[in-house]
Amino acid sequence: MSHTVDIPSELKSSLRKFRFAKRSQGHAALVVKIDKNKLIMQEEEQYDDIPIEDLAEELPENSPRYVVLSYELKHKDGRTSFPLVLINWAPTTCEIKMMTLHASALIEFQNTADVSKVIEIRDGADGLTKEVIDAKLLS
Repeated sequence: MSHTVDIPSELKSSLRKFRFAKRSQGHAALVVKIDKNKLIMQEEEQYDDIPIEDLAEELPENSPRYVVLSYELKHKDGRTSFPLVLINWAPTTCEIKMMTLHASALIEFQNTADVSKVIEIRDGADGLTKEVIDAKLLS
């Protein structure tokens, strides 16, 4: 299979550890960026027990990111679950070349991270809220 951006083994290992970490409360996130000069993905940051609005403020306004999110989801019947969600952070203010590169590697990253639910956020921090994620996951 042809691919445009490499996913190094260190990142795959980090994704695996993140995926299988036991969580009992709060949201956790692993943020990944593409190094456009080297054409590789790099782990940028990990957050543990971070409010969604704070996570949104941490993400860059003009650069795309993949965010693997362990989301604390409260169901209507009182249960709590922690689904893994891929946030495709792609603000409309991003440079076109970066957006194209980011989009071309999305499916490969989604498969590597083994996440089935993708939520695309194009309107920056205003678009990444608990309400938006709840609406996507509970629909």
